[in-house]
Amino acid sequence: MRLSNKLPQGWKWVKLAEIAEKPQYGYTESAFSVPIGPKFLRITDITSGEINWETVPYCRCDAKTLKKYKLQPGDILFARSGSVGATILIKDIPTQAIFASYLIRVRLHKDVLPEFVSIALKSPICQSQLVPQGAAQKNINAKLIQDLLLPLPSPFEQKRIVAKINDLLNRLREAKRLRQEAQEEAERLWQSVLADTFPKPGTVLSEGWQWVRLDECITTIESGKRPKGGVRKLKIEKGIFSIGGEHLKWDGGFDLSRPRLIPEEYYFSIKKGKIKPNDILIVKDGATTGKTAYVPENFPFLDACVNEHVFIIRAKKDLILPKYLFLFLLSSFGKKQILSTFHGAAQGGINSHFVKKVFIPVTSLENQKNIVSYLESIKEKIIALKNSQEEVDFEINMLEKIILEKAFRGEL
Repeated sequence: MRLSNKLPQGWKWVKLAEIAEKPQYGYTESAFSVPIGPKFLRITDITSGEINWETVPYCRCDAKTLKKYKLQPGDILFARSGSVGATILIKDIPTQAIFASYLIRVRLHKDVLPEFVSIALKSPICQSQLVPQGAAQKNINAKLIQDLLLPLPSPFEQKRIVAKINDLLNRLREAKRLRQEAQEEAERLWQSVLADTFPKPGTVLSEGWQWVRLDECITTIESGKRPKGGVRKLKIEKGIFSIGGEHLKWDGGFDLSRPRLIPEEYYFSIKKGKIKPNDILIVKDGATTGKTAYVPENFPFLDACVNEHVFIIRAKKDLILPKYLFLFLLSSFGKKQILSTFHGAAQGGINSHFVKKVFIPVTSLENQKNIVSYLESIKEKIIALKNSQEEVDFEINMLEKIILEKAFRGEL
């Protein structure tokens, strides 16, 4: 492979094979949660960029196998498949560990700094070789790793660049941490606003308000059905969106990026479970029990239905505004009441009787309208804040790439 980058004076292009021992494939064995042998490092343990040794499982192996596959500081591991291009430098090893078969180990010669090579492997120069744009290749092998071209400066320059990059990346990590805190604070702010707006269940209400059971506020509670054979087995490219718990988000919105489709003829044959604008959807079982979402007028899949894991409830509009009801159910007061009716997966999660156990603070329709308007204005500001934070996050990620690009052009 030819790389057009002109290197600074004193640098040279080298193949990884020139500065490392022959790559070694990992050990094939089953993983165990109990300590029956050394730690057994797998692809799934390295993809986050850091190793949590406490969660790494164990495996059986004899003394000969341990000697052959034992990891030591300075080893670099490549993911062969799955997260192709993922690499990690082994630093501190709290106990004996070996590596699994879908990893490839590279052990560098003593005159090359492992930290430098590890950083270089994450740079666009090397990633473009490991994961070529538009290529059909889904796996990497020892030959590809040996042929990998890296820009290599003197040992002194390697140390200087590693120190400089670590300093800059540490600053970016701190910026990311602060951005994440701001993101979480924005969500806490939204929940705080909801809690300050709605009365707490069990409190005495002021004049013009009353506690009303949820079943008295709604006209409909229904869920969908499971298509014969299940949605996963249908594997159709055109059809009707079947909304499940995975499509609802904890913030009250939807994740529509991975729709599940059912045949149109099935959709037209069912009587229950079809969504309408202003419907409120609640996940009734599974890991996402209690997730609540609102179907707006401009929902992109109005010809859709829910599956057997989701309830549809519809408000009595002469008593309560659907958006007002949704916002209360989205609040911590609403969520706690909904989850208090959860019976566990074996008992079916939340059943249809939960509407008799959840109480809603109801005021006049005019007051409800004003409350909804106020909360929507706050939500818009919070969304704008989150969007600005996402822009900052994007810029931080771009800065990381720029830093690595500059480093391996000799510009740091």
